[in-house]
Parts: sequence; structure tokens; C-alpha cells
Amino acid sequence: MRYLLAALGFFLFLVALGFALKNAEPITLRYYLGFAWQAPLSLTLLVAFTAGVLAGLIACFSLLVSQRRRLVGLQHELDALQAGRH
Repeated sequence: MRYLLAALGFFLFLVALGFALKNAEPITLRYYLGFAWQAPLSLTLLVAFTAGVLAGLIACFSLLVSQRRRLVGLQHELDALQAGRH
């Protein structure tokens, strides 16, 4: 199984490398107030994808924290009920 995952990872790396090499032309992103950023298309897409992943993780973080607090509270309640039964 380890070799299959390593082969899959290597294949995905080759696909990403091929994509980056085929899309190396610089593009210009223009912002407000005359700011501009020039970078290869593949780097721009990687930055946008990473920003989206980080935004999604940040959005889910508060939900995970609240669920963890509720789980701890329910575990304490269960422990109290089991201690009262014995």
C-alpha cells in the first residue's frame, strides 16, 4: 500500500510539474490604486488555491472548537452519570 501511495504521489507531482511548465507565461493582476503584480499563471493559481484552502479552514475552525467543547461537556456529564450509578 505504501508503494501505491508513493507512486500516486509521484504521478501527481509530475502532473503538477507539467502544468507549471506549460503555464509559465507571466500574467499581470491589477489591483486598486494602480497596484499590479506580475507572476506566472501556475504560481498565481497556486496562491489562489492556497488562499481558498486557508479561508475554508478558518471558516471551519470555529465550528470545530464549538463541537469539541460540546463533546467535552457531554463526556463530563456521562462520567457524572456513570459515577452516580455505581
